[in-house]
Amino acid sequence: MRKDVRILLVGEPKVGKTSLIMSLVSEEFPDEVPLRAEEITIPADVTPERVPTHIVDYSEAEQSDEQLYQEISKANVICIVYSVNNKKSIEKVTSHWIPLINDRTDKDSRVPLILVGNKSDLVEHSSMETILPIMNQYQDIETCVECSAKNLKNISELFYYAQKAVLHPTGPLYCPEEKELKPSCIKALTRIFKISDLDNDGILNDSELNFFQRTCFNTPLAPQALEDVKNVVRRNMTDGVKNNGLSLKGFLFLHTLFIQRGRHETTWTVLRRFGYDDDLELTQEYLFPIIKVPPDCTTELNHNAYLFLQSVFDKHDKDRDCALSPEEVKDLFKVFPYMPWGPDVNNTVCTNDQGWITYQGYLSQWTLTTYLDVQRSLEYLGYLGYSIIYEQESQAAAITVTRNKRIDLQKKQTQRSVFRCNVLGARDSGKSGFLQAFLGRNLQRQRQIRDDHKSYYAISTTYVYGQEKYLLLHEVMPDFDFLSEADLACDVVCLVYDVNNPHSFEYCAKVYKQCFIDSKTPCVVIAAKSDLHEARQHYSLSPHEFCRKHKLHPPQPFTCNTTEAPSKDIYTRLTTMAMYPHARLRCMCSCNRCTYCLCQNLLKLELLRSVKAQLRRVVYNRCSYTCFWLPLFLFLLHFLTFL
Repeated sequence: MRKDVRILLVGEPKVGKTSLIMSLVSEEFPDEVPLRAEEITIPADVTPERVPTHIVDYSEAEQSDEQLYQEISKANVICIVYSVNNKKSIEKVTSHWIPLINDRTDKDSRVPLILVGNKSDLVEHSSMETILPIMNQYQDIETCVECSAKNLKNISELFYYAQKAVLHPTGPLYCPEEKELKPSCIKALTRIFKISDLDNDGILNDSELNFFQRTCFNTPLAPQALEDVKNVVRRNMTDGVKNNGLSLKGFLFLHTLFIQRGRHETTWTVLRRFGYDDDLELTQEYLFPIIKVPPDCTTELNHNAYLFLQSVFDKHDKDRDCALSPEEVKDLFKVFPYMPWGPDVNNTVCTNDQGWITYQGYLSQWTLTTYLDVQRSLEYLGYLGYSIIYEQESQAAAITVTRNKRIDLQKKQTQRSVFRCNVLGARDSGKSGFLQAFLGRNLQRQRQIRDDHKSYYAISTTYVYGQEKYLLLHEVMPDFDFLSEADLACDVVCLVYDVNNPHSFEYCAKVYKQCFIDSKTPCVVIAAKSDLHEARQHYSLSPHEFCRKHKLHPPQPFTCNTTEAPSKDIYTRLTTMAMYPHARLRCMCSCNRCTYCLCQNLLKLELLRSVKAQLRRVVYNRCSYTCFWLPLFLFLLHFLTFL
């Protein structure tokens, strides 16, 4: 809503413009009337709409045409005053004042007009028969008021209607010629209906109507009032009420009725509560609330946000198969002005056998958006009505800004739930396959992906010591010249090379020495396509020698050319390294194939504080060679904790 209202009074000389203003202020008719009243400001606390109101008078004798044009450009509403006993002043309304005002205002942003018939105390008849055709001819005219400055008749009402014309304009809502809501108003109210329809059955039941009433007007409806509302709709529409609930048609009819009866402030209250401005567009303040994200901090969804998104998913998963079909996705995003998800999303998150986004994939995509572009995530939550459903000041309440990563390193623990892994490697080294394998897709399924539907991101959940975490994989383009700080900023790095290509490892060695050799970011070398013949790499050091020299993990063999879904062990290890970058988790038993190496270095973590809990939670896969000392060591450690 506007912060203030500026009302301009114009009209022919001697029609009583100044008298109207002075009668309003002094509540009595002035004995002496000046040529022009000074601009007055009515404080917010004495106006019905609680908005400061500035009233400006115009005098042809004291002001130039240029001054008039300036006042017209500054006005929010213009009252054209005529004298009901002066036909010439009525004729001037259409022959002079309305054309003048229209010439001085933009066609797309015309100010509302109010026709004011003053001196009604001097005649016994009404001027409405003459004025109504004028009102029907010009859409900018909000209303017409007959009043008397001398008898104080309708003076307060005049300025109330002027306020109302600015704060609750009819023009954007209703077409008087067609006697129906305008398309932009229907679109906005349809979105509001869908948000309020919490179970997505196309009907607002009593509970949902009460929630809507409480949200918009801070008070529920009494049971009898609810029935009265539905009875009004029943009498006027055959399908406005279904299963004792209000349908979309009935909802739109009610607002049409409000406007036709002059109660358009009711519709505006609803629209503004759901974030709309005077042009029926969602405001920037609603869609993009201020949220500060310091450097080296990340953004995540909090618990309430996930609960809200879960309810949105359940609301649209009509067949209860824990996946969203294309039709269900389309229905979910009907409250958006555009489709936010493209076909690449299906290759960014987990899908079912039909290629439909699963519940886990749905939450993963929201997590990805929040991590990469928190402003877009806020916008999306705004379209879905998060702040309204959860009765929050804004959707910024759904976001958690994590603490600086340097503090995590100092404290050797993190509270984050999302970790980023940048995947680098030469062209055709297997990076895309590595990303898609994380989503459970083997090589056969990956070959079905269209080139224009490919994604450079993959995100899913992993479990580290019993805790669910999100791992975000980002495939970085291999061109050295285009590597930016954003490409290098992450929690863990994967350097991928093709074991079958003798020139593939050279890129990994170069990018490590150029970008990560002095970095505290953990790095892992992935020997991709390990099902193929291992060629000798054309580099001064073999991959194993290079890793040993730079104190890295030995190259991890990886292939997605499997009959079943590829193993996810490597992704869990990457997440573990991202969570504990301070701990150099090297394999101490020399087998180099353990999924988790539970030897001395691992036990130096803060989990030493709760060894029993550690042993209950940790799951490890034994290497293909027999590790005799490892199980014995764990048994003795477990036994000692009971002493």
